[in-house]
Amino acid sequence: MRDHQEGAHDGHNGHNGHDANDARDAIEQAWNGVVATARRTATEGLVVGTSGNVSARVGDLVLVTPSGVPYDRLGPGDTVAVDLHGNQVLGVLAPTSELPLHLAVYRHTDAAAVVHTHAVHATAVSTLVPEVPLVHYAAAMLGGPVRTAAYARYGTQELAEHMLAALRDRTGCLLRNHGTVTYGSTLDQAYDRTAQLEWMCRLWLTASSVPGHTPSLLSLAQLRDVQDALKGYGQPG
Repeated sequence: MRDHQEGAHDGHNGHNGHDANDARDAIEQAWNGVVATARRTATEGLVVGTSGNVSARVGDLVLVTPSGVPYDRLGPGDTVAVDLHGNQVLGVLAPTSELPLHLAVYRHTDAAAVVHTHAVHATAVSTLVPEVPLVHYAAAMLGGPVRTAAYARYGTQELAEHMLAALRDRTGCLLRNHGTVTYGSTLDQAYDRTAQLEWMCRLWLTASSVPGHTPSLLSLAQLRDVQDALKGYGQPG
């Protein structure tokens, strides 16, 4: 009887060890993705220096870029993770000052990744309009016309609340006099939405700067038509 119990106990420990290894692997993979995406935002000019931040969710943990550390200096040993209440559970580096913004997205959406940038054209547009004009159907990829969240100081709960209001039924928004926030089911998707938003803002600024001309805009009906068409976009399966 004792041998049977010990065997069962050993098997249980083996199962727990396998689960622990899977969890560590998932965290390591997510952290590598966060760092790669953060570096990409810098390489492609969406941030300058240590501005902007990136995060990914793994279960009840949020892996997030640290505050004030250049992305090219981050490595596997610099993992920073917090729980959904903001308590740090991994790492010694302090998490980004925009942690309230990231946590708000995870608490109120099904996001698995968040990208925040200070992209030049999108930030410029955030100072001009309450909503990005429908100059291109790329808006459909973000759920509809992209709103501008009211201004609040960076790192505050007030900014997070303004952002949530602007994100209602959307996967991206502008932050007035600040930058952009997008989210997705993967880091690649969140990043692509950021890039599309910046491109769309650049397009509108370019078209609207031509003297004597006003850009033509899409109607909401035309945008809905695009949203329907996008349901079948991409490869099957």
